[in-house]
Amino acid sequence: MPAMAELHIGTSAFTAAGWEGSFYPSGMKSADFLTFYATKLDSVEVDSTFYRTPSASTVTSWNRKTPNGFVFAVKVPQKITHEKVLVDCEEEFKEFVRVMDLLGEKLGPMLLQFPYFNRSVFTSGAQFVARLKPFLKKLPKDHKVAVEIRNKNWLDAAFVALLRESGVALALIDQSWMPRPWDLTGKFDLVTADFTYVRWLGDRKQIEQITKKWEKVIVDRKADLRSWVDYLRPIKKRGVTIFAYANNHYAGHGPATVAQFLKMWEKNEPLSRRQILPGERTLFD
Repeated sequence: MPAMAELHIGTSAFTAAGWEGSFYPSGMKSADFLTFYATKLDSVEVDSTFYRTPSASTVTSWNRKTPNGFVFAVKVPQKITHEKVLVDCEEEFKEFVRVMDLLGEKLGPMLLQFPYFNRSVFTSGAQFVARLKPFLKKLPKDHKVAVEIRNKNWLDAAFVALLRESGVALALIDQSWMPRPWDLTGKFDLVTADFTYVRWLGDRKQIEQITKKWEKVIVDRKADLRSWVDYLRPIKKRGVTIFAYANNHYAGHGPATVAQFLKMWEKNEPLSRRQILPGERTLFD
């Protein structure tokens, strides 16, 4: 069994309304947020790349502000996944990869986050797979790629087999209308690459009726997170590296979700790197 599987965990984006004073020290300049973040966690999922490919100078700055061993997971721009839906987007994708490569060894998985598609776009999951397959064949083999879908009926053996054949990870999500991985246990193996990609998303519409300031936990997710620990621990023992990211919409405060998960995880397996620094016991010290 491979012995060097890792756990990389962080939040979806490294800043949000309400984090100053609850995660970042009050008065800290926003230009210092990423450097501080990297003293607490060793990975982040960058949300801003979903809206557009960032400038080379921005990506170079991310690289400069983080230490060796830090990992960036990046969302592929929505122009590719939502607007063009993988059609005639080769140049946009190549440009995105070119800019992301400025991160060097800090570049982790690139996430193809697809929306829910109604029947006016795809009449079936098979039709989506037929669109996805040629795109996956053109992916650069030396890059990690994950795919997220939000049509629950498309999570079938054919779709999972395509990802496995392509060495692409299926994004495992905890989201309001999608089944969670343990609901699918016994149907097929959801680990389709040498890494897996977890996203704690929650119910955006419901939580935003309560708050849009992400400074504290307002939804109790302890039981859910225990289930994730129980589900992911055997996967890591298989030698599969885990990338996991908490969205504010999951419980109200992404950093607190991460802290809860790590506390549960650490009970049976010591953490390493910046997940808990020497002398630190929480992310909020």
